[in-house]
Amino acid sequence: MPTPSHIRFIINPTSGTKSRVNVADRIEILLDSKKYKHEVVYTEFAGHAPQLAKEAADKGYGLVVAVGGDGTVNEVARGLLHSETALGILPKGSGNGLARHLKIPMSLDAAIRTLNTGHVVNIDSGSINNHPFFTTAGIGFDAYISSVFAGNKKRGLQTYVELVMKEVLKYKHMPVKAIINDNTLETDCYVMAFANAAQYGNNAYIAPLADIEDGLLDVCLVRTLDLVKALNLSYCMLTKQLANADSAEYFKTTHVKVSAERPMMYHADGDFMGEASEFEVHMNPLSLKVLVPKSIN
Repeated sequence: MPTPSHIRFIINPTSGTKSRVNVADRIEILLDSKKYKHEVVYTEFAGHAPQLAKEAADKGYGLVVAVGGDGTVNEVARGLLHSETALGILPKGSGNGLARHLKIPMSLDAAIRTLNTGHVVNIDSGSINNHPFFTTAGIGFDAYISSVFAGNKKRGLQTYVELVMKEVLKYKHMPVKAIINDNTLETDCYVMAFANAAQYGNNAYIAPLADIEDGLLDVCLVRTLDLVKALNLSYCMLTKQLANADSAEYFKTTHVKVSAERPMMYHADGDFMGEASEFEVHMNPLSLKVLVPKSIN
């Protein structure tokens, strides 16, 4: 009888929403032991998950499962890039952008059962200033909110929405020069989002037409923002529609260069990365294997 495939579960004990459910116990109960043998490990510090994931890939594990939010998923996926080991996700965060795009269930038990029945596909990844991302990256307002959110003791969607509502009309746009599809664009920039997947998380769709397997970035540029534009953008993000041309512009490309007059904040998958005045954003086509529900091709 063949040896069952080996899974490593990487759990971030501090990730996202709080729950009294013992994840390791649910895995023990629901994971198909005839198909898989498994182990559970816990992250101990920021940056630990990529090490644990790469170690598993180097040992030839078939699947490494990130148990946590978008930050944990990003770290685990970084350790698996360009390997033969697939990423699995048990979403335990407040946004769960990649899991939602891939239609992985938000219920822990249902997500574990997906591991038993799902199949592996290849998806694209992106990089911003050499830092990988799998859902979205961005400069400007969304990065600013990421920086404020990172320092906030309260987590969750309500806290995030409260921060956005408080800051959205205070934040000031900045002049930038962007090179997109070999065209130079000198423009104001309130936010420039680089989308591999369609949404930030929580079903807030910044790039509704984004395809995670097409090798292209979907770029959303908001030059300036007032109350009318903010309301239009919010409505469109929540209803999975493209904003009108007065509010946002969209581009498809493989590579973007941006330079700003002074340093701007940027993020990758919602994690604040710092500030820079020069940005290089690239696509890496079909660079990550991911386990998805059987209904997803």
